[in-house]
Amino acid sequence: MTDGDAGARDDAGTGRSTVLLRGGVAVVLLAAVGATGGWILAGEDGPPARPPAAASLPATGTPDAASPTSRRPSPSAPRTTAPSRSAGLTVPAVIGEDFTDARDELREKRLGWRLVFGHGTGRAVERTSPEVGTEVQPGRTVTLYVSGPAPAATVPDVVGDKCAEAAAELVDEGFYPQYRTGRTGTVSRQDPTGDGAARWNDQVSIWCGDAPEDGGSATPTP
Repeated sequence: MTDGDAGARDDAGTGRSTVLLRGGVAVVLLAAVGATGGWILAGEDGPPARPPAAASLPATGTPDAASPTSRRPSPSAPRTTAPSRSAGLTVPAVIGEDFTDARDELREKRLGWRLVFGHGTGRAVERTSPEVGTEVQPGRTVTLYVSGPAPAATVPDVVGDKCAEAAAELVDEGFYPQYRTGRTGTVSRQDPTGDGAARWNDQVSIWCGDAPEDGGSATPTP
């Protein structure tokens, strides 16, 4: 084979490639013209919309697998507080009783009490809070709602008594002790004075320890 033959062949091959390339371009142009002509002949106002892209399915064939879902941590189990041990203690049935008897019954069961007097008549307990039969723990305060107003009571004389003993006596008689100079020592003064007239739930101020020299009242201790 001579160089001339090789060159001739190369030229021939190049020519054929050029012809094929030009032919492909012509086909594309004709296709484009044909599509445009079809659109014009159809009277469309605009070019045809693109066909919707085909939805791709995952390899497994299930739509849910196309987009992996983010893993969420499992919710932790709620913390539960261990229930307190039941003391087997409930609010006693004191509805209809005299409020002093109801108070004594609460005291025997190691429950506190609070008296709320009404505007009617009588001394009977109309309702309680918590309600009768409610399970409670020792030391819980039970409110007694009394039908009538607070009755009259006589203030005991507690001067000279130990402060704690004086306070307990005042509570027994239906009063609230108000400490003016602390809660230790001996009661040197009280207001109202002993044997004075008052009503249930009234406050009685007591001065425990050394009384102020000027006889004035000090800041109350809660």
